[in-house]
Amino acid sequence: MKKVIVPIIAIVAAVVIIGWVLSNNKKKNEEKTAIVAANDGAVAVRAAVAERKQVNLDFSANGTFAPSQDLTFSAENSGRVTKITVDEGSRVSRGQVLAYIDDELLDVSVRNAEANYQNALRDLERYESSYKTGGVTQQQLDQAKLGLSNAKANLQQAKRRLSDANIKSPINGIVNKRFIEQGAFVAAGTQLFEIVDVSKLKLALTVNETQVANLKLGDRVKIKSNVFPDQDFAGKITFIAPKANESLNFPVEIELTNSNGKIKAGMYGTAIFEFPKQAPALTVPRAAFVGSVSSNKLFVLQDSVAKERKVIAGRILAEQVEILDGLKEGEKVITSGQINLVDGTKVSVIK
Repeated sequence: MKKVIVPIIAIVAAVVIIGWVLSNNKKKNEEKTAIVAANDGAVAVRAAVAERKQVNLDFSANGTFAPSQDLTFSAENSGRVTKITVDEGSRVSRGQVLAYIDDELLDVSVRNAEANYQNALRDLERYESSYKTGGVTQQQLDQAKLGLSNAKANLQQAKRRLSDANIKSPINGIVNKRFIEQGAFVAAGTQLFEIVDVSKLKLALTVNETQVANLKLGDRVKIKSNVFPDQDFAGKITFIAPKANESLNFPVEIELTNSNGKIKAGMYGTAIFEFPKQAPALTVPRAAFVGSVSSNKLFVLQDSVAKERKVIAGRILAEQVEILDGLKEGEKVITSGQINLVDGTKVSVIK
């Protein structure tokens, strides 16, 4: 009997709760309807005055410092590493020898290629002499010239391979990683060293469409480092992306000199963009636009009536939008409740 009573009580309780929720929702809906229907059916809205304000274009953006050059290079020949002259953290110059690879076989190849080249040179001289007396044909002479050309190319290639046995730094910088050990055998394509140049850094960041419109290549920018907050750095804009990324922001790079190596690649920094003082501009809240700013449509409040108005929007200045045409200073624009409005709707402004 108890098993039957418990489910019945649960069902009754659920019905009571559902009834209370529906009743409560009905009261809330009636309250909302009362607001809209107040003042003889006027729609409740909020409004703001179009004002001429001082425009401040200054802004800041955070980014990460990256080295001007970051290069991981690989072996071009196979062989055993006979000597390494640098370690991680070593400062190197372009052309400096970092390691040596056993070049005995490469040296033999150079000597063979040199011998073949000398033979081809003598053959050509002999064929040219015989051609003058009619001893060989033009075709045979051409073949001798081709043989000399091929022998010369093989000699140059062998010398290049021998030269590449001395692993040289392609850039100035600091050895960040060393991937090889003395005595190890490397094949062509084996990673050898990672070298980074931090004498110049790039601060990589992103800006929005309004901000990027005020930037140009070569602009000087003040930079602050999170690690050195009391010191100011200076850089210049070297890259502005012509296309927005997936977040609809535009990547920007600022180059700065880091001669003392104080700032490390990977640290965070802040670029401070400062612009000349701007003339005051007529602005309205961004919320005044119907849908989005690109619609160029808003409602103007005239004698408790909403009048649809087409305007020409200018710059987006945070939560304000510049109005270039279509609106006068002092006019009131509706900033909320537009979803219930059409041209000529009677409205009541909520204070």
